[in-house]
Amino acid sequence: MASRIRPFCSEVSAEGGEPLAGTASRVDNWILVEYRGVWNSDALAGSGLSDQVKAHLRAQVRALSPAKLLFIRRRERRGREGLVVFHLKGGIGRRFQIAHYEELLDLDHELGAPLEHPLFLVCTHGKHDPCCARYGRPLYDVLVDQADEGWIWQVTHVGGDRFAGNVVVLPEGLYYGRVRPEEAWLLLDEHLAGRIYLDRFRGRSSLPFAVQAAEIAVRERSGLTVAELSEVDSAHSPESDRWSVRLLVENRRFVVELRVEPGPLTYLTCSAENLRHPPRYVVETLRESDA
Repeated sequence: MASRIRPFCSEVSAEGGEPLAGTASRVDNWILVEYRGVWNSDALAGSGLSDQVKAHLRAQVRALSPAKLLFIRRRERRGREGLVVFHLKGGIGRRFQIAHYEELLDLDHELGAPLEHPLFLVCTHGKHDPCCARYGRPLYDVLVDQADEGWIWQVTHVGGDRFAGNVVVLPEGLYYGRVRPEEAWLLLDEHLAGRIYLDRFRGRSSLPFAVQAAEIAVRERSGLTVAELSEVDSAHSPESDRWSVRLLVENRRFVVELRVEPGPLTYLTCSAENLRHPPRYVVETLRESDA
């Protein structure tokens, strides 16, 4: 680590005060496959799965877009028989038990056992970005000690390496970033109470980025943290890159006008070769509405 040419991307992001709001990957369908082999930088391509299974999984991701395929693992399961697969969409999760990966070719995502508990996915994918291992693994170790068995999983790249440690809570698709190990119990406690842990909230994956930012702005200014979001409506003006968003939170209606602008140049990952301008969402007006 002493030979690094530049700082960790997560440290640069945090020190620069880059906002978390509006940075959750857009995902409607989640495919989680327990894979106990080595996680290479490109997890699927570098895995030991057959070419047929790899092609099948890629085709599923394309067909279910916006979708994300993640490998998952838990250290204590390495010697166990059978493998776990999850499929989640629309706030509903299904769990499957398979004996070998070729069964993925015929898996019917509608027939799994209903998922009756949350999943906390902690990105620890160090081969993809060292920040994910540096901050994700200690966070995972604390979470797995505090939650029920089967709730917490290490996962491959979820998006937003520079916000490590990253946690995604399913089936809701809630993204959290810069979560420290000492905050693990707060995150768990708030979620089990049906609330958003607002200090580390990046957004929910079911919403466009600007709408994620609008929801967070409403919650920050109103103090409303109940996780349920009852109603969303938005309009986008591509010419001016402005958004008008209407939200119903805890039976209160809000209207948010915001614009998208480029943030300061930065490396989006530790391995990025070029500087980029990550988008930022600037709230111009936020008001409560009767209608």
